[in-house]
Amino acid sequence: MYKVDLPIDQSIEKAVQRRRSAETARKARVFNTRLRVMGLDTDALNQQVQEKKHQQNMEMQRDQAFEKLRICHDEALVQQKTGEEEKRAALHTDLTQYWATHQRVEDSCDADLKCGLKGAFRITIPESELGPASMQIFQGEDVGREQRRREQIRKAEEDLRAQKEEHERRRMRDKQRETLVSKELVYQDLMGVQLYTQEEECKKAARVALDNCNQALAVDRAQNLEEQHRREERENVAEVWHTLTSDMMTECPEAAVRQVGEGRPPQVLVDKWKGMRPEQLSAIHRGREEQRVEKQRQYEAEKAQNAAWECRLLKQLREVEEEEKRAAELRREKRLQTDLYNMQLAREQQAHQDYLNKQLYTNKPSKDYFHQFNTSSR
Repeated sequence: MYKVDLPIDQSIEKAVQRRRSAETARKARVFNTRLRVMGLDTDALNQQVQEKKHQQNMEMQRDQAFEKLRICHDEALVQQKTGEEEKRAALHTDLTQYWATHQRVEDSCDADLKCGLKGAFRITIPESELGPASMQIFQGEDVGREQRRREQIRKAEEDLRAQKEEHERRRMRDKQRETLVSKELVYQDLMGVQLYTQEEECKKAARVALDNCNQALAVDRAQNLEEQHRREERENVAEVWHTLTSDMMTECPEAAVRQVGEGRPPQVLVDKWKGMRPEQLSAIHRGREEQRVEKQRQYEAEKAQNAAWECRLLKQLREVEEEEKRAAELRREKRLQTDLYNMQLAREQQAHQDYLNKQLYTNKPSKDYFHQFNTSSR
């Protein structure tokens, strides 16, 4: 009831082809003589310059981020300080209101002694019905009450005025401190900008000086190389001229003869004599001819061996191609058989499905279908 899939080796072939392409590209890159340079590696130097610029840009961005973070922190501190001052002022206002509302002098237990009978303590019972124990202030007592009350009011006003002045002085000091802090921060920022500018100028001057030094070294090196080449050329020309005009090249016979004296014939210097006898020339010609014949024989033998190897290689290639063709034919036949088998299984499954569908609606078994199904299965 299931289809059979054949093993497909296309992925393996693609992987092998990809590996071969990568190896070919690597060999072409490694063995490329045009990429081999002498002297300075300009690509590496350019890469170093790009890395240095990238590092400088990263440092500049980091400094800018730190500057923004510092400004944010300063603003947060100023806002926090302002909020604390506002909270302190609101707390002081609430405390004053609480004192004025819930802790009045008239509401205290001794308000009758401090404030008299005007505020907190009022007599609602007629005075004729009160006894001696109900008396609060006797005649002749508290003579300087009005004067004391005026002094207390004046003292309270002076204290309030002093508090206001102290609060104003504190506020001015805080404002002046904030102004000084702001000026100090601005001064630090300006100094940081100046230092950064000076540092950049120093770096730029150092780079310019380094470039000038490198250029001077390059010019000096080019001049030294040119002078060395000219000197080598002069020496080579002098050596060639000396060799051409020497006795070795002109074969001067006087250079090969040395007078011994005492009536003996002159001695011939072998290392300076270039002439040869006919016997020596004939021996040299024979040796050269023997070498030529031997070399020709070796060449013919190598040629025959190469031809035999080529024939053997062609034969092996033909055998491999025939084997591949037979394998391909076997795979194709196997694939056809598998396709036929799958088609047969599909027809049987479709017939079974049709039978099930038919039985679902009729609920009657079919003898012809069973006969057909058994026959196809066989």
